[in-house]
Amino acid sequence: MSAEPSLANLPAVDRVLAVPEVAALCAEHGRALVTDAAREAVARLRAGILAGTATAQPEHALGAAARSTVALVGQWVEPVPRRVINLTGTVLHTNLGRAPMPPEAIEAMVRAAQGAAAVELDLETGRRGDRDRVVEDWLVRLTGAEAATVVNNNAAAVLLTLASLAARKEVPVSRGELVEIGGAFRIPDVMTRAGCRLVEVGTTNRTHLRDFEAAIGPRTALLMKVHTSNYVVQGFTAEVSSRALAELAHRHDLPCVHDLGSGTLVDLTRYGLPAEPTPRAAIADGMDLVTFSGDKLLGGPQCGIVVGRRALVDRLKRNPLKRALRVDKVTLAALAAVLRLYADPDRLAERLPSLRLLTRDPESMRASATRLTALVERRLHGVGTVEVVACDSQVGSGALPMARLPSVGIAIRPAGARRARAKALRDLAATFRALPVPVIGRVTEDAFLLDLRCLEDEGELVGLLERLGAG
Repeated sequence: MSAEPSLANLPAVDRVLAVPEVAALCAEHGRALVTDAAREAVARLRAGILAGTATAQPEHALGAAARSTVALVGQWVEPVPRRVINLTGTVLHTNLGRAPMPPEAIEAMVRAAQGAAAVELDLETGRRGDRDRVVEDWLVRLTGAEAATVVNNNAAAVLLTLASLAARKEVPVSRGELVEIGGAFRIPDVMTRAGCRLVEVGTTNRTHLRDFEAAIGPRTALLMKVHTSNYVVQGFTAEVSSRALAELAHRHDLPCVHDLGSGTLVDLTRYGLPAEPTPRAAIADGMDLVTFSGDKLLGGPQCGIVVGRRALVDRLKRNPLKRALRVDKVTLAALAAVLRLYADPDRLAERLPSLRLLTRDPESMRASATRLTALVERRLHGVGTVEVVACDSQVGSGALPMARLPSVGIAIRPAGARRARAKALRDLAATFRALPVPVIGRVTEDAFLLDLRCLEDEGELVGLLERLGAG
């Protein structure tokens, strides 16, 4: 049969729209959107007929086009980004949105989004105000700084700082601190975009105060220390402390900046976690400006925070780049709500989701894993072995890169030869991602592992696991 008669049987878009299931979508989502989906469905059917992969029989063609239309509309109107269940074992997973936020922050975001909010209005005077005002008092209280400003992420905070204080000038940085963060963004590249010149000092493993002193010249704008948040140099090493670097900078009438990266506002050892430098400690050491993230160890929304001397923070705020990098009312509302939780450190690990997940008791995870394993075995009968295993979680997002958190997971090990197992592992990961709420695990040591550290709603996971193997 030639292509022409087959294509003549393609259903018209109007006929597809008249199919009851499609017509119902028009009432729910509007005719324009559904018509676009129907046109695309018919176009795909046409391509399938020409390729010999689809039938041209009229009764089958109409049904195929209608089903394709319904599927397309479903994809288009599905909320994005999709919510997923993070069972990777990485708590602050950059690809999965980093820190989960507490109910207080979510409620504050909704209130701010629902209507007007006093973002840049001083309600006492009735005049235009500073949008940082809604969080600045809390940041000052929690860090010991004089002032603070907020931009859309920590890379932006570093960019704004350098562009405001070091444009067309030099900034010495230790070679051992020239970090590359996710997505191949590098400190040297950020410095170039800020319009300043990087001066590398010391070596990869050892940098001394004299190296910084030798690099100071008439073109030096400031001294900078960068926290190596996503790697550790071990062995024969030396680095310049924050206090020593700040003292050197001040002897030469230069400001000193510390990029803390993930930045926590509390002493993590209090909660049984490894120590991590805090903005308060950096300010106490004499740092003039400290930059850090809001959506990592702090446990809030994505943003970059700068705290420090008021005169320098004011210079950042006057830079036109600040307007391009500023955050919106929803982010400010969430950040303010999270910062308020830090006023009660005794209950912080209970109320702040990121800290709660980082400090979970492995025994509670083991009990959950034991209950879930039988269900996974039943739903994936014959796939391979399913067992409860001890494993290690990690903080993620460059925070505490060497820290491993004892955790418990469910390991699914497919049977068969090595090549077959590799394919089975990919298929398993895809099967879990295809659940109504995608479940994201990790492949490790010939197993598909579901690390339960970040699982707080066991009932929801049970409901999803019941769908495994269906069809």
